[in-house]
Amino acid sequence: MELHILEHRLQVASVAKESIPLFTYGLIKLAFLSSKTRCKFFSLTETPEDYTIIVDEEGFLELPSSEHLSVADATWLALNVVSGGGSFSSSQPIGVTKIAKSVIAPLADQNISVFMLSTYQTDFILVRERDLPFVTHTLSSEFTILRVVNGETVAAENLGITNGFVKPKLVQRPVIHPLSSPSNRFPSNLLFTSASGELWKMVRIGGQPLGFDECGIVAQISEPLAAADIPAYYISTFKFDHALVPEENINGVISALKVSQAEKH
Repeated sequence: MELHILEHRLQVASVAKESIPLFTYGLIKLAFLSSKTRCKFFSLTETPEDYTIIVDEEGFLELPSSEHLSVADATWLALNVVSGGGSFSSSQPIGVTKIAKSVIAPLADQNISVFMLSTYQTDFILVRERDLPFVTHTLSSEFTILRVVNGETVAAENLGITNGFVKPKLVQRPVIHPLSSPSNRFPSNLLFTSASGELWKMVRIGGQPLGFDECGIVAQISEPLAAADIPAYYISTFKFDHALVPEENINGVISALKVSQAEKH
């Protein structure tokens, strides 16, 4: 498999629900007027707590400076796993459970924090730019690592690892977080997979805001679901993480996650 390092340098930000009118013009421009901006990567996620914005540096300039905009103190890079080779544009969605063992768990074992964004078309693994050498060193035995430059994939060279240095393991993982699953489901006419009419339910991870420094949160969810062969899509937000699972599997999901948590206590 190939691991593509996308060319976008990303910012992760949060806007309080009551402050969103201050950013309406910029968000509409980013979402619907792409010809009017140089932005190439933009995501907006609404949760009960806030709006999470993931945007590249060019798009970030479209947002007004404001005390109501909280920005994570790092620049992030997006990684994309492509199964079976091919161009970046031909990548297929594989879900977070499909990369649990090959990507998520190894990075967690090296205390590398990840920020996940599953979409209808593919899955993005966001890592801090400063962690990229450790990421590529950790995953180089499993993947052919390529950079995406101007839409084309090229060999990734000079990524900063020298003399076999590996980021040390600082603390034992995992850290256990509470789970919740709202009783409502996504409306039947809104959310489908590309191949079936499955309905999806959400599992929220975290009782308090998670922060960006803790490692192993995605692994806490993806590994037991992968072991149970349950597909899942994963969306990290500024305060909490969310896993989307097929509604018919929700009881098995909760059971698998609770068993996994009990084993780790």
